[in-house]
Formats: sequence, structure tokens, C-alpha cells
Amino acid sequence: MNILVLNCGSSSIKSALFSDESNVLSVTIERIGFSDSIITYKIPTQNVEEKFVQQVPNHKTGIEIILTSILPKTEIKKIDGIGHRVAHGGERFTTAVIVDEYVKQEIEKCIPLAPLHNPHNLAGIVACETLLPEIKNVAVFDTSFHQTMPMKAALFPIPYSLYEKYKIRRYGFHGTSHQYLVYRAAEILKTKPEKLKLITCHLGNGASIAAIKYAKSIDTTMGFTPTAGIMMGTRSGDIDPGVVTFLQSAEGLSPQETNLLFNNRSGLLGVSGVSSDMRTIIDLMNRGDKKAELAFEMYCYITKKYISQYIGVLNYPDAIIFSAGVGENSPLVREHILQDMDKLGIIIDKKLNNMLISKDGIISKKESRIKVLVIKTNEELMIAKITKKLLSSEAGNL
Repeated sequence: MNILVLNCGSSSIKSALFSDESNVLSVTIERIGFSDSIITYKIPTQNVEEKFVQQVPNHKTGIEIILTSILPKTEIKKIDGIGHRVAHGGERFTTAVIVDEYVKQEIEKCIPLAPLHNPHNLAGIVACETLLPEIKNVAVFDTSFHQTMPMKAALFPIPYSLYEKYKIRRYGFHGTSHQYLVYRAAEILKTKPEKLKLITCHLGNGASIAAIKYAKSIDTTMGFTPTAGIMMGTRSGDIDPGVVTFLQSAEGLSPQETNLLFNNRSGLLGVSGVSSDMRTIIDLMNRGDKKAELAFEMYCYITKKYISQYIGVLNYPDAIIFSAGVGENSPLVREHILQDMDKLGIIIDKKLNNMLISKDGIISKKESRIKVLVIKTNEELMIAKITKKLLSSEAGNL
């Protein structure tokens, strides 16, 4: 089965074409809405990569470029289904679904919960319906993987009536990434996903950690919005709500300005005053920049705290997994997060840790009670797998 995967972000589109779960072609469009949008075309099996600059004013145009100018017509004719990453599905969607009018309405209802993502995810679906009306679309929700959380973990300690009225609760995000890490870890550890207890750390510009028990999410750091949890590139992570109300009063901030402060001006960028990129932070720290050093130390310390909490929640996991941009590519971050945790049974092999950059493997010593893995996440492949399974199941029921 041939599946096209689309991940429409706020100013980007990531797409990948899979044939029997093998990535045969991928196209990424960055800086949508600008005159110098960057389009990257790859054929992984042939080690081909091309880049060119072209104005892409909106997501619909971007998808049109992918489908009409880049994908060969022979490949388009082979597409059996299109899997879309959708950030927020609320409580309504606990699994992926084939898109119909009702599904689109529900995705639209969740826009206030994910205003930077759901509108573009929906735009991608609508564009595909227009351009390829005969092909079925599947919505794969970031939030659905975390719908297995028990209510004691999902609810906030605020009046229950507010949950009933507004559905204010912990939803969690990066679900397809965390789900992929579970199954890839099972392959590496040569066991079944249903037998593993894992702490999965998706550490990118946006970052979240999940406690996963026997292939089901039982807790995660992101909450009602993707702002919650650990310190990120530009997001604050968890913060005393009193700070929010104090700053609104002291600085005269509107709700929109407050949201901008904690989502776009905080995290590594806010503390360092320079950058949200961990590579830049480490470079500045090595050159003696004290604010960059503080940002680095805070990031590692806060991440360590959550890992320690989840060790308790899981009553000792089988493994801790590092993934995404920072988790896959920064041995220094991994080392600092896990240092002085030997009493908890975590002992990394520094040589293995330094060797593994953007590769899958184990970086803990044999005597480590809890194994530590680095896994290169593949959300597109996970979406393709889910889409294929859903469409195959539906075809079997016809």
C-alpha cells in the first residue's frame, strides 16, 4: 500500500511518500508565506537531494506544488491514502479516523486549543480533498496516543466544573513520536511493546516526556496546551500561575501578549537572551557566556526532574529513550541530564554516548539497571503505518 504523509506546520509542510512502509520520496517546504520559501526534494533510496527557492504564499499552494510539480504522475496514481498529522483532537478522538465532514468540524472546534497547528492541519486536508478527491484522507492526532492516561494524571486540581464546562485537562502532544519510540525500542530490546515500561523524551525545539506502561501512555509533560512541561526552545514549560497574573498586572499584558511571552520569548531564548537553538547555547557556553550556561543547566535540570518523577510513577522503567533534534544529536545534553543518577540505576557509557549522534542504539553500560537508548524518531513513518492499518481494516470490512 502506498501512503502519502502530510504534516502541515505553521509555516512549513513536511511530506513523505511510503511504499510498503519504505520512504521512497520526501518533500519539505519551509518559510511558507515568504517570497523565499525553501523547497527540499529527497529520494532516500537513491541518496538524491535537491533544494530550490520559490514563493509559496500558503499551504494550499504548497500542496499543489508537491502534487503537481514534484511528485511524478505515476506516483500520484499509486497513492492509496493520505495520512495527515493533526495536532489536537480533544477528547473526541482516541484513535486515527478517516476524514469526513464531521471529523473536519471537530478538528475546527479544537482550533482554540491548538491555534498554531490545527488551522494548517485542516487546510492540508481540504487541499487534498480538492486536488485528489478520489483518495481517502486519514487524520492522525498528536493527542490520541495520550488518551489512555488515567483521569488522576489527566485532570488539573482546579474546580471539576471547569473541566466539565471547557474540557480543561492534560491532553499531551507529540503522540506519534512517542508511539514510534515505543515500537522501535521494542525492536532494539528484542521484546514486545506490551512488556515494556518506558520514559520517552522527545527533546526538540518543542519538547515533551511521556511515561509509557505496556505500550500505553499513562502520563506526559505537555498539558492543556504544548506550553506546559519541561523548558523548551522558546516555551517556558511549567510555571507558577501566580507569575502569569503578576506579569499581566505589572506589565499590563493582554491575554495575547501573555501567550506570546510564554510561547515565543521564554525557554532557552528567554534565559540566554540570544538563541532558542541548543547548538548555539552550547557554543556560547563554551565561550564563557554565563546566561547561556544558565540556560543549559536549567534545561538539563528540569528534564532530569521529570525523568526522576516518572521513574517513581512507573516503579522503575526498563528504559529511558532520547529522541528528536536535541535528544538525538547532543551527547552533552544527555550526559548532563543523567549525571549523578547512578543510585537510581542509570549508568551511561560515555564512549557510546559520544558516538551516537542521530543513530539508534543503547548508550548505557551493561550494569545499568535502567537501559538508556537513543532513537531517531520517525513521525512520518508512524503516521504511514497507522494510516495503512486503518485503510486496510476498512477495506477488509467492505
